[in-house]
Amino acid sequence: MLNMENEFDAIVIGTGISGGWAAKELCENGLKTLVLERGRMLKHVDDYTTANMDNWDFPSGDKITNTIKERQPKQSRTGYVNSEATKHLFVDDIKHPYNEDKPFDWIRGYHVGGRSLTWGRQSHRLTKFDFEGNAKEGVAVDWPIRYNDLAPWYDYVEDYIGVTGENLGLDQYPDGKLLKPMEMNCVEDVFKNSLSKKYSDRILTIGRSAHITEGTKPGLGRMTCQYRNRCRRGCPFGAYFSSNSSTLPAAEATGNMTLRPNSVVYEIMYDENNKRASGVKIIDAETKLTYEYKAKVVFVCASTVGSTSILLQSKSNRFSNGLGNDSGELGHNLMDHHFQVGARGKHDGFEDKYYTGRRPSGVYIPKFRNIGGDTNQKDFLRGYGYQGGASRGDWMESVAEASYGKDLKQVILAPGDWTMGINGFGETLPHHDNKMYLNYDKKDKWGLPTTTFDAHIRENELSMRKDMKKQAIEMLEGAGFKNVRGYDKKYTLGLGIHEMGTARMGRDPKTSVLNKFNQIHSVKNVFVTDGSAMTSSGNVNPSLTYMALTARAVKHAVSELKKKNI
Repeated sequence: MLNMENEFDAIVIGTGISGGWAAKELCENGLKTLVLERGRMLKHVDDYTTANMDNWDFPSGDKITNTIKERQPKQSRTGYVNSEATKHLFVDDIKHPYNEDKPFDWIRGYHVGGRSLTWGRQSHRLTKFDFEGNAKEGVAVDWPIRYNDLAPWYDYVEDYIGVTGENLGLDQYPDGKLLKPMEMNCVEDVFKNSLSKKYSDRILTIGRSAHITEGTKPGLGRMTCQYRNRCRRGCPFGAYFSSNSSTLPAAEATGNMTLRPNSVVYEIMYDENNKRASGVKIIDAETKLTYEYKAKVVFVCASTVGSTSILLQSKSNRFSNGLGNDSGELGHNLMDHHFQVGARGKHDGFEDKYYTGRRPSGVYIPKFRNIGGDTNQKDFLRGYGYQGGASRGDWMESVAEASYGKDLKQVILAPGDWTMGINGFGETLPHHDNKMYLNYDKKDKWGLPTTTFDAHIRENELSMRKDMKKQAIEMLEGAGFKNVRGYDKKYTLGLGIHEMGTARMGRDPKTSVLNKFNQIHSVKNVFVTDGSAMTSSGNVNPSLTYMALTARAVKHAVSELKKKNI
């Protein structure tokens, strides 16, 4: 719905995981809120156009064809985002170009809901080690908060969205408010038992993911997971959390939300007399007409690179290098999670066993490096976890031996061998010179500067990857898996789709952009609560942290508005 009024209590830029939460919390606190999305409208269920299609329903069997690879070499590096089933939910990088001083995989979703429709749904908390690490190790700057500051907000968002998993009582994997866990299969149980016998510091558990496994959750008819594993196409059951099925409907139900899609924000306006942001300027993506909207408070939730790009474009006499950029850190300290390193192997036996459905979550091994005592490493700081799972192959692996006739028919009717793989997800340290910046010589179709990336992984990550591969091999071999093969595929920053940093939180305005409540130090009515706020990356999927930070920031913003401090 489009409201032509131009004055609101609050403006939210972006409708992804952070933006949806900001909209919900602001609207439920009684603020008339304008929610801006640069992409098209996308309705829950109605616009999940491929959700019920099978591979054979697609002209190319849901494969990335050579034609597509030639046209989109950058996006094709992911191996999935431009497949037939999902390409409409990801940005076409030809139509929305970016630049690379060093290779970077920038995967975006320009539509209502953003990447909340396509995220991996793994929902882990950062730990006390993550919030304390920078200060203890002299890396970058100190976080302005600690785990206990965010713990009640983790509780709050977990309870609302629905997270399945198992509490283990581990400092390096904090307990949460979890729904009943999904079940592991027989081969995963073998691996779990082996780890418990051989190691005191390694535990296999089912992944914690934002899927409903019992009861319902608030939103548009959200119900239990159907084990279809077509999550990346949009879930018509609302079984996994997304802005479209959960937070945006909650915001709309209040009567306080005005949602405006096709709205490209290019500037946050700064009032030099009041030393506050007065609102935003947008370009209508379809008409290319410009509009101004005023508000008392602005939440910037356009994703890490998008949010920072808006801040960098928001120049004034006071802020010649971008809004709130007194520290010069805006655009710097770009991080991701490095992965695509691990091992896989075959397991004999259990020929009479299979599993029901297509479980949309794997197993998880929490961090076991650099958490104190004998776990501390000399070769690298921080650590990693593993995600993975066991499954049975299909008939294709036997075609060479049974290519025709009776033998082929028998093979087709029987599952293949059991195999298991574990893939490491490691922390990337913040470096000032890992950065993104704006190129005003290369502009997009709206006349706005394009983004250039200049970032790469460093020696710490490379050393960590050696251990990630080595330990994966040792654990699988120790559990009796055969033909275990380690791998370390080519990894490019951005491929984890966990871009972070670029507008970091900190204690000192001279070295950071945001304070402990995600406020810009020098512009108190502007809050940035997506991945750009991260001071370090941790080694776990970060979306749950963005939700918690957003809910916490809104509470502070509402309190400060009532006190007339902003």
